[in-house]
Amino acid sequence: MDIEKIKDLVLKKDFYKRLVIILFGVFLLALTYNLFLLPYNLVIGGTTGLSIVVGPLFNWDATVFLYVCTFLLLFLSIILLGFKRTGISIIGSLVYPVFITLTVPLADYLKQYIVLDNMILVVLATGIMYGVGYGLVYKMGFDTGGSDIVVRIFNKFFHMPEGRCALLIQGFVVLIGALVFGINQMIYAILILIIYTSIMDKIMIGISNSKLFFIHTKEIQKVEDFILHNLHTGVTILDMEGGFSKQKSSILMCVVPNKDYYLFKEAILNVDSNAFFVINDCYEVHGGVKGNNLPFI
Repeated sequence: MDIEKIKDLVLKKDFYKRLVIILFGVFLLALTYNLFLLPYNLVIGGTTGLSIVVGPLFNWDATVFLYVCTFLLLFLSIILLGFKRTGISIIGSLVYPVFITLTVPLADYLKQYIVLDNMILVVLATGIMYGVGYGLVYKMGFDTGGSDIVVRIFNKFFHMPEGRCALLIQGFVVLIGALVFGINQMIYAILILIIYTSIMDKIMIGISNSKLFFIHTKEIQKVEDFILHNLHTGVTILDMEGGFSKQKSSILMCVVPNKDYYLFKEAILNVDSNAFFVINDCYEVHGGVKGNNLPFI
Protein backbone atom coordinates (compact mmCIF):
# COMPACT_ATOMS: atom_id res chain seq x y z
CA MET A 1 0.00 0.00 0.00
CA ASP A 2 1.49 3.37 -1.00
CA ILE A 3 1.63 6.47 1.18
CA GLU A 4 -1.15 8.29 -0.72
CA LYS A 5 -3.61 5.46 -0.06
CA ILE A 6 -2.64 5.44 3.61
CA LYS A 7 -3.21 9.22 3.80
CA ASP A 8 -6.63 8.83 2.16
CA LEU A 9 -7.64 6.13 4.65
CA VAL A 10 -6.47 8.22 7.61
CA LEU A 11 -8.28 11.36 6.43
CA LYS A 12 -11.52 9.45 5.75
CA LYS A 13 -11.54 7.76 9.17
CA ASP A 14 -14.32 9.14 11.45
CA PHE A 15 -14.70 12.02 9.01
CA TYR A 16 -18.04 13.35 10.28
CA LYS A 17 -16.97 13.20 13.92
CA ARG A 18 -13.77 15.04 13.03
CA LEU A 19 -15.77 17.53 10.97
CA VAL A 20 -17.92 18.45 14.00
CA ILE A 21 -14.80 18.92 16.12
CA ILE A 22 -13.03 21.08 13.54
CA LEU A 23 -16.15 23.24 13.16
CA PHE A 24 -16.24 23.78 16.92
CA GLY A 25 -12.51 24.61 16.89
CA VAL A 26 -12.96 27.15 14.09
CA PHE A 27 -15.97 28.59 15.92
CA LEU A 28 -13.76 29.20 18.98
CA LEU A 29 -11.12 30.88 16.80
CA ALA A 30 -13.70 33.14 15.16
CA LEU A 31 -15.30 34.05 18.49
CA THR A 32 -11.88 34.85 19.97
CA TYR A 33 -11.15 37.08 17.00
CA ASN A 34 -14.31 39.14 17.56
CA LEU A 35 -14.13 39.11 21.37
CA PHE A 36 -10.47 39.91 21.92
CA LEU A 37 -8.12 40.08 18.93
CA LEU A 38 -9.88 42.74 16.87
CA PRO A 39 -11.20 44.94 19.74
CA TYR A 40 -7.82 44.99 21.54
CA ASN A 41 -5.64 45.18 18.38
CA LEU A 42 -3.77 41.98 19.25
CA VAL A 43 -1.67 41.01 16.23
CA ILE A 44 -0.45 37.44 16.75
CA GLY A 45 0.58 36.56 13.21
CA GLY A 46 -0.83 35.09 10.01
CA THR A 47 -3.59 36.52 7.86
CA THR A 48 -5.63 37.06 11.03
CA GLY A 49 -2.99 39.45 12.33
CA LEU A 50 -2.67 41.19 8.97
CA SER A 51 -6.44 41.74 8.84
CA ILE A 52 -6.22 43.68 12.12
CA VAL A 53 -3.33 45.81 10.80
CA VAL A 54 -4.83 46.75 7.42
CA GLY A 55 -7.72 48.68 9.01
CA PRO A 56 -5.65 51.49 10.54
CA LEU A 57 -3.09 51.41 7.71
CA PHE A 58 -5.33 51.39 4.64
CA ASN A 59 -8.83 51.82 6.06
CA TRP A 60 -9.83 48.37 4.82
CA ASP A 61 -12.47 46.19 6.42
CA ALA A 62 -10.75 43.36 8.35
CA THR A 63 -13.34 40.69 7.48
CA VAL A 64 -13.33 41.56 3.78
CA PHE A 65 -9.55 41.34 3.82
CA LEU A 66 -9.79 37.84 5.34
CA TYR A 67 -12.24 36.70 2.65
CA VAL A 68 -9.97 38.00 -0.12
CA CYS A 69 -6.85 36.38 1.42
CA THR A 70 -8.70 33.10 1.91
CA PHE A 71 -9.74 32.71 -1.73
CA LEU A 72 -6.43 33.97 -3.12
CA LEU A 73 -4.35 31.62 -0.98
CA LEU A 74 -6.62 28.64 -1.67
CA PHE A 75 -6.38 29.30 -5.41
CA LEU A 76 -2.60 29.68 -5.13
CA SER A 77 -2.36 26.45 -3.11
CA ILE A 78 -4.35 24.46 -5.68
CA ILE A 79 -2.14 25.77 -8.49
CA LEU A 80 1.22 25.31 -6.75
CA LEU A 81 0.59 22.39 -4.38
CA GLY A 82 -2.24 20.50 -6.04
CA PHE A 83 -5.79 19.79 -4.92
CA LYS A 84 -4.91 16.84 -2.67
CA ARG A 85 -2.38 18.76 -0.60
CA THR A 86 -4.78 21.68 -0.37
CA GLY A 87 -7.56 19.41 0.88
CA ILE A 88 -6.69 19.75 4.57
CA SER A 89 -7.04 23.54 4.31
CA ILE A 90 -10.28 23.86 2.35
CA ILE A 91 -12.80 23.33 5.16
CA GLY A 92 -11.03 25.50 7.72
CA SER A 93 -10.20 28.22 5.19
CA LEU A 94 -13.77 28.58 3.94
CA VAL A 95 -15.48 28.25 7.32
CA TYR A 96 -13.20 30.58 9.31
CA PRO A 97 -14.15 33.92 7.68
CA VAL A 98 -17.81 32.84 7.52
CA PHE A 99 -17.78 32.09 11.27
CA ILE A 100 -16.10 35.44 11.93
CA THR A 101 -19.06 37.12 10.22
CA LEU A 102 -21.63 34.95 12.03
CA THR A 103 -20.11 35.35 15.50
CA VAL A 104 -20.13 39.17 15.47
CA PRO A 105 -23.63 39.39 17.09
CA LEU A 106 -22.69 36.72 19.66
CA ALA A 107 -19.44 38.53 20.51
CA ASP A 108 -21.30 41.83 20.88
CA TYR A 109 -23.78 40.15 23.24
CA LEU A 110 -21.06 38.46 25.33
CA LYS A 111 -19.11 41.71 25.70
CA GLN A 112 -21.87 42.93 28.04
CA TYR A 113 -21.02 40.15 30.48
CA ILE A 114 -17.33 39.50 29.82
CA VAL A 115 -15.75 42.66 31.17
CA LEU A 116 -11.98 42.26 31.54
CA ASP A 117 -10.42 45.43 32.93
CA ASN A 118 -6.91 43.95 33.01
CA MET A 119 -4.91 43.21 29.86
CA ILE A 120 -3.30 40.19 31.51
CA LEU A 121 -6.76 38.62 31.81
CA VAL A 122 -7.41 39.45 28.15
CA VAL A 123 -4.11 37.81 27.19
CA LEU A 124 -4.90 34.68 29.24
CA ALA A 125 -8.44 34.36 27.85
CA THR A 126 -7.24 34.88 24.28
CA GLY A 127 -4.36 32.41 24.63
CA ILE A 128 -6.55 29.70 26.15
CA MET A 129 -9.42 30.03 23.64
CA TYR A 130 -7.07 30.28 20.68
CA GLY A 131 -5.00 27.34 21.90
CA VAL A 132 -8.06 25.11 22.35
CA GLY A 133 -9.43 26.15 18.95
CA TYR A 134 -6.24 25.52 17.00
CA GLY A 135 -5.49 22.39 19.03
CA LEU A 136 -8.83 20.84 18.01
CA VAL A 137 -8.37 21.81 14.35
CA TYR A 138 -4.82 20.44 14.09
CA LYS A 139 -5.60 17.34 16.15
CA MET A 140 -8.23 16.38 13.57
CA GLY A 141 -5.68 16.66 10.75
CA PHE A 142 -6.88 19.97 9.28
CA ASP A 143 -5.78 23.59 9.34
CA THR A 144 -7.35 27.00 8.66
CA GLY A 145 -5.29 27.86 5.59
CA GLY A 146 -3.83 31.36 5.56
CA SER A 147 -0.20 31.37 6.63
CA ASP A 148 -0.25 27.53 6.80
CA ILE A 149 -0.59 27.53 3.01
CA VAL A 150 2.26 30.03 2.64
CA VAL A 151 4.44 27.81 4.87
CA ARG A 152 3.79 24.75 2.70
CA ILE A 153 4.56 26.68 -0.48
CA PHE A 154 7.88 27.91 0.93
CA ASN A 155 8.67 24.40 2.12
CA LYS A 156 8.05 22.91 -1.34
CA PHE A 157 9.84 25.47 -3.49
CA PHE A 158 12.54 26.82 -1.18
CA HIS A 159 13.04 23.71 1.02
CA MET A 160 12.62 25.84 4.14
CA PRO A 161 11.65 23.85 7.26
CA GLU A 162 7.99 24.47 8.06
CA GLY A 163 8.67 25.34 11.69
CA ARG A 164 11.25 27.98 10.83
CA CYS A 165 9.08 29.43 8.06
CA ALA A 166 6.03 29.67 10.35
CA LEU A 167 8.15 31.41 13.00
CA LEU A 168 9.48 33.93 10.47
CA ILE A 169 5.99 34.72 9.16
CA GLN A 170 4.57 35.12 12.67
CA GLY A 171 7.50 37.27 13.72
CA PHE A 172 7.15 39.50 10.66
CA VAL A 173 3.42 40.07 11.21
CA VAL A 174 3.88 40.67 14.96
CA LEU A 175 6.60 43.22 14.13
CA ILE A 176 4.21 45.05 11.78
CA GLY A 177 1.66 45.06 14.59
CA ALA A 178 4.25 46.61 16.91
CA LEU A 179 4.97 49.37 14.40
CA VAL A 180 1.27 50.16 14.03
CA PHE A 181 -0.06 49.68 17.58
CA GLY A 182 3.04 50.03 19.76
CA ILE A 183 5.47 47.90 21.73
CA ASN A 184 2.96 47.07 24.49
CA GLN A 185 0.68 45.33 22.02
CA MET A 186 3.65 43.36 20.68
CA ILE A 187 4.50 42.10 24.17
CA TYR A 188 0.87 41.07 24.72
CA ALA A 189 0.91 39.28 21.33
CA ILE A 190 4.08 37.37 22.23
CA LEU A 191 2.55 36.28 25.55
CA ILE A 192 -0.56 35.06 23.72
CA LEU A 193 1.62 33.10 21.28
CA ILE A 194 3.44 31.40 24.17
CA ILE A 195 0.18 30.52 25.93
CA TYR A 196 -1.74 29.34 22.91
CA THR A 197 1.07 27.20 21.47
CA SER A 198 1.46 25.52 24.86
CA ILE A 199 -2.30 24.88 25.14
CA MET A 200 -2.40 23.71 21.51
CA ASP A 201 0.36 21.16 22.14
CA LYS A 202 -1.49 19.81 25.18
CA ILE A 203 -4.70 19.48 23.17
CA MET A 204 -2.90 17.73 20.29
CA ILE A 205 -0.65 15.28 22.13
CA GLY A 206 -2.21 15.28 25.60
CA ILE A 207 -0.70 15.63 29.04
CA SER A 208 2.12 13.29 29.90
CA ASN A 209 0.79 10.85 32.50
CA SER A 210 3.68 8.40 32.31
CA LYS A 211 7.46 8.31 32.09
CA LEU A 212 9.41 6.19 29.64
CA PHE A 213 12.56 4.77 31.23
CA PHE A 214 15.58 3.53 29.30
CA ILE A 215 17.89 1.84 31.79
CA HIS A 216 21.47 0.78 31.09
CA THR A 217 22.93 -1.42 33.80
CA LYS A 218 25.61 -4.07 34.22
CA GLU A 219 23.20 -5.90 36.52
CA ILE A 220 20.59 -6.30 33.80
CA GLN A 221 19.24 -9.69 34.93
CA LYS A 222 18.97 -8.58 38.54
CA VAL A 223 17.25 -5.32 37.61
CA GLU A 224 14.89 -7.09 35.20
CA ASP A 225 13.86 -9.62 37.86
CA PHE A 226 13.37 -6.83 40.39
CA ILE A 227 11.09 -4.91 38.00
CA LEU A 228 9.05 -7.99 37.10
CA HIS A 229 8.66 -9.54 40.54
CA ASN A 230 8.88 -6.63 42.97
CA LEU A 231 7.57 -3.63 41.04
CA HIS A 232 4.97 -5.74 39.19
CA THR A 233 5.31 -4.14 35.80
CA GLY A 234 6.47 -5.22 32.36
CA VAL A 235 9.83 -4.51 30.83
CA THR A 236 11.28 -4.79 27.32
CA ILE A 237 14.90 -5.69 26.60
CA LEU A 238 16.46 -3.84 23.66
CA ASP A 239 19.75 -4.79 22.02
CA MET A 240 22.18 -1.90 21.56
CA GLU A 241 25.70 -1.10 20.42
CA GLY A 242 27.90 1.65 21.82
CA GLY A 243 28.59 4.37 19.26
CA PHE A 244 32.17 4.85 20.42
CA SER A 245 33.15 1.52 21.96
CA LYS A 246 31.12 -0.61 19.50
CA GLN A 247 30.44 -2.96 22.39
CA LYS A 248 27.13 -4.79 22.22
CA SER A 249 24.87 -4.85 25.27
CA SER A 250 21.22 -4.45 26.24
CA ILE A 251 19.04 -1.79 27.80
CA LEU A 252 15.72 -2.08 29.58
CA MET A 253 12.68 -0.06 28.49
CA CYS A 254 9.77 0.44 30.85
CA VAL A 255 6.71 2.73 31.08
CA VAL A 256 5.94 4.03 34.56
CA PRO A 257 3.01 6.22 35.72
CA ASN A 258 4.05 9.65 36.98
CA LYS A 259 2.90 8.85 40.50
CA ASP A 260 5.37 5.94 40.66
CA TYR A 261 8.29 7.81 39.07
CA TYR A 262 10.28 8.54 42.24
CA LEU A 263 9.72 5.10 43.79
CA PHE A 264 10.69 3.32 40.57
CA LYS A 265 13.88 5.34 40.03
CA GLU A 266 15.10 5.02 43.60
CA ALA A 267 14.27 1.31 43.71
CA ILE A 268 16.36 0.64 40.60
CA LEU A 269 19.26 2.67 42.01
CA ASN A 270 19.01 0.59 45.15
CA VAL A 271 19.59 -2.54 43.06
CA ASP A 272 22.37 -0.96 40.95
CA SER A 273 23.68 2.38 42.17
CA ASN A 274 25.59 2.82 38.88
CA ALA A 275 22.55 2.35 36.63
CA PHE A 276 22.28 4.92 33.81
CA PHE A 277 18.83 6.39 33.04
CA VAL A 278 17.30 8.20 30.11
CA ILE A 279 13.79 9.33 31.09
CA ASN A 280 11.24 10.86 28.68
CA ASP A 281 7.66 12.04 28.98
CA CYS A 282 5.26 9.43 27.64
CA TYR A 283 1.99 10.85 26.29
CA GLU A 284 0.21 7.68 25.28
CA VAL A 285 0.48 3.95 25.91
CA HIS A 286 -1.69 2.01 23.49
CA GLY A 287 -2.41 -1.71 23.66
CA GLY A 288 -0.70 -4.33 25.78
CA VAL A 289 -1.87 -5.98 28.99
CA LYS A 290 -2.17 -4.03 32.20
CA GLY A 291 -0.93 -5.30 35.50
CA ASN A 292 -1.45 -4.10 39.06
CA ASN A 293 -0.48 -0.42 39.05
CA LEU A 294 2.01 -0.11 36.23
CA PRO A 295 1.26 -0.83 32.55
CA PHE A 296 2.79 -3.91 30.95
CA ILE A 297 4.56 -3.49 27.61
